Amino acid sequence: MPQTRISKTYVPAELRREVRERANLNCEYCLQPEDEGLFCHEVEHIVAEKHQGNTASENLALACALCNKYKGTDLSSIDPDSGEIVRLFHPRKDNWSDHFLLSPCGLIEPQTSIGRVTVSLLRLNRIECMEIRELQIKAGILPD
Repeated sequence: MPQTRISKTYVPAELRREVRERANLNCEYCLQPEDEGLFCHEVEHIVAEKHQGNTASENLALACALCNKYKGTDLSSIDPDSGEIVRLFHPRKDNWSDHFLLSPCGLIEPQTSIGRVTVSLLRLNRIECMEIRELQIKAGILPD
């Protein structure tokens, strides 16, 4: 039986550069700077191609490898408080500070149902990310 190959759409270099510069080389979900990780951040489709997401600036975000892995092609998740299905944070349409608060210890505190499902599904408060964010806050790189 022939195997079906799933191929990712090629993202042109200029578009990749635009996404990376717009994000200031930080993951647009967990805020981790690219130079603090083991792998380069990835340009990801916010709305996956399998959900008819296009390869255009307004549908691309910079994500660290783990946020991209945990998000996958998901568009929503179940709110741990209400049990309702809620869409995930959308870096091009949502304001990060409307949904999350960054505490001085580097914890990302969800402020809305969108924030709660995103923090939960993407595991934004992984210990290594919290430690990096705390150091960035102390160094004045991130606001507290």
